[in-house]
Amino acid sequence: MDRWQETIAENLASSSVPGFKKQDFSFSAVQAGLHPVPASAGASRAVLMSGGQASTNFQPGEFRMTGVKTDLAVDGKGFFEVQLPNGATAYTRDGEFHVDSQGQIVTKEGYRVLGDSGPIALDLNNYTEPSVSTSGEISQGVDIKGRIRLTEFGNPQLLNRMGGGYFTAENPNANAAPSTASTVRQGALELANTSVVMEMANLMTAMRTFEANQRMAQIHDDRIAKAINDLGNIS
Repeated sequence: MDRWQETIAENLASSSVPGFKKQDFSFSAVQAGLHPVPASAGASRAVLMSGGQASTNFQPGEFRMTGVKTDLAVDGKGFFEVQLPNGATAYTRDGEFHVDSQGQIVTKEGYRVLGDSGPIALDLNNYTEPSVSTSGEISQGVDIKGRIRLTEFGNPQLLNRMGGGYFTAENPNANAAPSTASTVRQGALELANTSVVMEMANLMTAMRTFEANQRMAQIHDDRIAKAINDLGNIS
């Protein structure tokens, strides 16, 4: 139950992060109808849930137009590639980028956005606003600055979550490959695919399920105590 509530809390906290992918929580074992519970529990039968497991939901979120030239959204299954401070590569759908003091295109955390030839840098002396084509090619006027690298995965469930909408591909079976079918939208952001209303409903369900399981555990304890007492009373 604690893990379920933690998953819901993370989904709620990250609902405003562009491109965030929520986690769905499921249970590998469900036992129902073992004992009746009070009507206040919100169900006519008690439910026991165990073996809960969270998995990432990679369904795309809706697009929101911002008009900001450095805001980018992926239309398709691809991910942006960024370079972490330790040199490793991470993947994200969050395209809320900006230009740093050195002219490099970076994330909110300062991670450098990677192109086909490495980090992409703009000319700070060129006041022409950058233009990004649907193929990810970035230009300033007539000057081509690079092409945004998009990567997709044959099995994205094997990606490791870093938090903040970032993933790493430590498992080679994730099958990373250039995303040829994905396109880039300039001046737009992909919204998180989580719903605050739905997560609040899930939180209420989790709390009621916890209360039902707690009552069931108490019923078991009472029955065991009664059995021990009856067996101990030989008269």
